[in-house]
Amino acid sequence: MEKRIELERRARKVNQITELNLDNCRSTSIVGLTDEYTALESLSLINVGLTTLKGFPKLPNLKKLELSDNRISSGLNYLTTSPKLQYLNLSGNKIKDLETLKPLEEFKSLAVLDLFNNDATQVENYREKIFKMLPSLNFLDGFDCNDEEVQSDGDDDEEVNGNDSEDEVDDDDDDGDSDESDEEDNGDVSLSEVYNDDLEEDNSDWEEGEGAGDDDEDEDSDIDEADGEANESGASVNAKDKDADKPEESQARGKKRKHDG
Repeated sequence: MEKRIELERRARKVNQITELNLDNCRSTSIVGLTDEYTALESLSLINVGLTTLKGFPKLPNLKKLELSDNRISSGLNYLTTSPKLQYLNLSGNKIKDLETLKPLEEFKSLAVLDLFNNDATQVENYREKIFKMLPSLNFLDGFDCNDEEVQSDGDDDEEVNGNDSEDEVDDDDDDGDSDESDEEDNGDVSLSEVYNDDLEEDNSDWEEGEGAGDDDEDEDSDIDEADGEANESGASVNAKDKDADKPEESQARGKKRKHDG
């Protein structure tokens, strides 16, 4: 155990270590763990082979202690030097009666206790008696006093993530539907706009055509009028010429008559 402690320290100062994992390091008692670990908050001694807690150090800030799968049958009074303890796992040990658990009454903040796979759990009304003995206790062997199972952090995360993912899927579906509807709406608007634009272009072309036709008609009428005026002027000129020729013809006839006479 001492070598394992040194390995877990990793050259850190003893009074700065807040968590220590000594699982599976074989020892029947606490060795090498001293009162110098004043900042320690979490200590795990799972499957170490402990038969006694004698020599357990004074750890004023310890909140979580894992002692499952050992061979502890008594000596819980050695833990009372850690008054801030909130979580204690003693499952898989050799505790046979509720009397052995009496020292735990000193822990005023103890909220979670696990005694699964101990003979003491076979005592009649075991759960009721433990909750009565330890008023601060919220969960015993994973269940509260109403037999409601405790949810681990992992379960909470999965549920939260699951709900979030479902919500995200729903949101994505809604977004997809809205996008499709928007696209459809946009498609309708764009088609109608194109159709209206085509109609407007056709109408404008038609109006321009009518205007051009009117202009052509006006031009034709102007040409006709000009031709008419020209014809009229020509006719008047011809008439004048004819009138001018008449005296000459009459004078020539007069001369001819005189000559004949």
